[in-house]
Parts: sequence; C-alpha cells; structure tokens
Amino acid sequence: MNIPTVDLTDLSSKDPARVERGAAAIREAFGVFGLVYVKNHGVDAQALERFYDAFRTFVSWPAEAKRPYGRADIWYQRGWTPPNTEVAVAGNGQPDFKECYFAAPYPSDESSALEFPQIYPENVWPPDAPPFFQEGLLSLGRSLHEAGLGLLRGAAVALGLPETSFADLCQRGPHVTRALQYLPLTSSQVNTGIVWGEEHTDFNLLTLLPGGRFLDPQEQPARSPDDKSGLYLRTRPTPEDPKGRMVRGTAPAGCIVAQVGQQLEILTGGTFLATPHVITAPGVPGWQRQSAAHFMHVHTNTVLFPLSKFRTPDAVRNYAPPVLAGTYDIKTLVDIGLAPSSALDQLGYRHYDRLNQMRAGGTKS
Repeated sequence: MNIPTVDLTDLSSKDPARVERGAAAIREAFGVFGLVYVKNHGVDAQALERFYDAFRTFVSWPAEAKRPYGRADIWYQRGWTPPNTEVAVAGNGQPDFKECYFAAPYPSDESSALEFPQIYPENVWPPDAPPFFQEGLLSLGRSLHEAGLGLLRGAAVALGLPETSFADLCQRGPHVTRALQYLPLTSSQVNTGIVWGEEHTDFNLLTLLPGGRFLDPQEQPARSPDDKSGLYLRTRPTPEDPKGRMVRGTAPAGCIVAQVGQQLEILTGGTFLATPHVITAPGVPGWQRQSAAHFMHVHTNTVLFPLSKFRTPDAVRNYAPPVLAGTYDIKTLVDIGLAPSSALDQLGYRHYDRLNQMRAGGTKS
C-alpha cells in the first residue's frame, strides 16, 4: 500500500494547482492511513545525527546520575523518563522498553502555566549535559514544529476550512519534543512477542517523526539487523479488512513522517483518523534504536469536539461530550502512567471543605 508523500513547498506555493496537489495527498494520507510522508521539511539531517550522538552519551550515564532529571512531580513532561514508566493505554500493562527525554522547544505561556503547571513546566537540563544535547533537541523541535504548522495549514485546505483553522488552535499550546532510546532485548526476550512500543494512538494533534537509527550491540550506529523492527501502522478498517491492515511506516529517503493524533481526529469528527502504531523490536538480542518525536497540541483551553462542519449525528455520538483539552491531557497522562491517579482530583471543585470550616468558625476564604 502506497502512503502518499506531501511536498511542503507545494503547500506554501502561490500556485493553486500545487496547493491542491499537496492537499489531495493529505486527504488520502490522513483519511486512510492517518500518516503522511513529508519532503522539503527543513530538518537538518546532520544536526539530527549530532543530537543522537549526544543523546546516546546521556543514556549511557548511570541511572543514579540521570535520576535527578526524572521529574515525577511534573509528570515527566520535562527531563528524563526512566525505563518501565510509560504504558500504552491498549498495551495490557506492559511498559514500553524505552527511556526518553522531554523538552519544550519554545518558552511556556505564563498564563497557561498557572492553569496547568505540570503540562507547561520549565525545561530541565543537566548542567553537565553532553555537547549539543540541549541545543540539538531544541533546534530539532523547532524545525519539526514549523513543518507541522505547514502541514496543518494544508490539512485545513484539504478539508475546505480556512487555512489557519488548526494552526490557530496550536498557539501557546503545550508542544513538546521527545528523544527516545529503545532498549536492547535479551536472548530470552526476542521473538517472544515483546515489542519496543506497544500499539497505541497519540493523544495530541499531530506528531512529527524525523527518523531514527539503530545501534548495534557495541552501541554504534548501524543498519537494521533484520526486517522485523521499526514503525508499523494499522490502516482504517474496511469491509474487506475489518481489522485494518498493518503497513510498515518507513519513510522514503529524505522524508519525515507526520501522524494524526486523537485531537485532530476529534476535531474532524473522524474524517482524519488517529493512527494505531507499534514499534517492533529486532529478532536478535542486544540492539537498540534511537528516535525522536515532536508532539503538537491544541491549547489547553480548546474545547475538543468536532468542528461544526463535521458535527454529524454519528460524530456527535462518537466524540461527545465536549472536553477541555487540558482536562483531556491530564486524563491521558494518568492513563499512560506518567501522571499519578491523584491528578484526577484536580478536576472539578476542590473547596467542598469550606462550608465545614466556616461552620466551625474557621477563616478559610
């Protein structure tokens, strides 16, 4: 099955025929696969390799040295995520075989940080970070974000919406860039059904993936050891394929990947579908993989519900009730194990004790 490729220069062109060519690619790619390949995206391939080298050095530090940057108090939304922390919602409780590092490529919005402090925290950096670690992750995130804004404008055009419909919702959003290191499996773990990342859909608006690389058992960059490992996605169900089809998501040379998230699915009433995807591991032990992802979000005060154009009875039934994006974020972070279940206590009214204190002669206001 051929996943379409969109050229960002088509979408930014003043030529209506080129714009429509790009929009048509997005309509098919996001509508059938939930994923599109992107060329002329502006991501520096050499800088990406430099960053992966720096990240490899950080990952090699002892766990004790990394632990201060594993911030459970901010729900791991910045800094280091230790192994065996995150669990895919549909992963049957099996933590992903990975460790990660989160950073926001742009400063957090101050008013939003007051409302959602764990979703808009300040970045966390080791003072002795490897060279190009901080700079590389931030510059990668900004390049991916700009490519994503171009895609979102194209997606709006593809659906007959005003060009900035989705991009406007992203302003001041809690966008975050993540470096990932998938960990080596042992001889007893390979070929047993264990995967690096369980099948899931992303909960944000749009995910940008710049491509990764394998590390051999000596932790040196190398070609894939077999044809089993990598990104696989599940296509939209059809009468012929009610479970969808599993398709390898390996981008053509020089391209990056963009995936639909749950927020974009909701806003389009399911016209664009959040893509179930899985990261499979090699059939040989000792290999690792490095990758990165940039997650674009709508602003936390956005109401997640199908836009009026897509508000059919089926869409309303499928995506009701409307929910605030920040509330949706908190619920999902609890579901995947990054936020504690007590985070749900923040939702709703928190001052039920006031009357009792007043009746007892207290002064709480």
